[in-house]
Amino acid sequence: MGVGALLALAATDGAPAGPRIPAGSAASGAVDALDPASLVRVPADTWRATARMDFTAWPARGGRAADGALLGRALDAWARPGSGLDVTATPGTARNAPAGPPQLLFAGDVDGAAVVLLHDGTRVVRYAEPRSGGGRAALDFARVDDADITTAAAVVLDRVDGNTRFLTAPWVADAQTRDLLAPDRIGVPLHRGSDGVTDPVPMPGGPAAAGAGAAAGSCGTTWPVLQLRSSPHVAEHHSFLLTDLGDLTPVHLTYTPPPDGATPARAPREATGAGALTSWAHSACRLGALRGQGVRSVNDWEFARTPLPESAGTASWTCDRADTWRGPGAATVQFLAPGTAAASPAAQVGTQQDGSACSRFWPHVMAGVMWRSPAGHWYLLAAASRDATGLTATRGVTASAPGPYLAVRAPRAARPDLSAHLPGGETLTPLGQ
Repeated sequence: MGVGALLALAATDGAPAGPRIPAGSAASGAVDALDPASLVRVPADTWRATARMDFTAWPARGGRAADGALLGRALDAWARPGSGLDVTATPGTARNAPAGPPQLLFAGDVDGAAVVLLHDGTRVVRYAEPRSGGGRAALDFARVDDADITTAAAVVLDRVDGNTRFLTAPWVADAQTRDLLAPDRIGVPLHRGSDGVTDPVPMPGGPAAAGAGAAAGSCGTTWPVLQLRSSPHVAEHHSFLLTDLGDLTPVHLTYTPPPDGATPARAPREATGAGALTSWAHSACRLGALRGQGVRSVNDWEFARTPLPESAGTASWTCDRADTWRGPGAATVQFLAPGTAAASPAAQVGTQQDGSACSRFWPHVMAGVMWRSPAGHWYLLAAASRDATGLTATRGVTASAPGPYLAVRAPRAARPDLSAHLPGGETLTPLGQ
């Protein structure tokens, strides 16, 4: 069987944003902002008595949280970065100095570096210097405004030799790793120290992912992810997946199951169930293309399951929506024929950059492919989300069908124009057409 994509499109953009002062602290001038003694330190049990589950509930942790000299160097580097400092920022993240005393999240020795994590309300800032005293220090910025119980659940402390150490939130009761390319394999317990620092976790995408020259869509034989479970003090039976895509904060992975008869449209949910893991196994390798782009979350939406001609089984159509911390998002539509191996990527059949497709603001999508049956016949297949009242093909193939699915015999080289119709009169076209 074969699949031919009809259309594709790609573009990029970004937008800056400025910081704000964390709740509970006041702007007291640049001098106070650079004074280690003025750092905001949250009590250890704050997370148990607040409805705001984000970085403002993190206590100060780490074996060097009282090291005024280290904290002073971190604050000074933030306010006055010099030539001996390597500075990076996720797209859309401001690099300016804090307006007031930031919150201390962590200060300690991690592998070969002394690491400090600070938070100013909209950004997490990581300062790292070699413990040996030689080499260059680093300062990394990442947006985290409007973080929540999942997107504020972990921060990257260190990356060495293709492995990542994370600092987990105080409300994380259990941590495991699992392989997104092996959906039937159970999670493996991940050891954490008393301060929430994890053992090293392999970076996803294979060994090449650790290097600056790694291909954007590289995918090795495994895709390690974190599976974290929240304390019952804040959320009962709540497990969720995070993946490292090269930024300070890992990316939250969710899943929306396919339509189910007359039930209302489904909302995204945690990607820990069997159906979610099976679907994500076919999408995981495309996550590499999002590396370093400041992505906050990715939802894998199985928007249609359709019967194939000649009784060839049932195909799955998904739209993966990636949303960034700065606002813009991207969507990728994929087609999966029955019998595809568990870890094999689905066929990409459409993309959109900086649009609203497959989001809660526009929960509609359609796509089309040229598909070859086991008997060698070529068909035009098209599918749309559940609200579509009809599909139409023109220019080279003339066909229409009521509802959200169309299948018609067509020449192999056909590249028709496709459209779907919504109850309100709107017209959908495939992403990229």
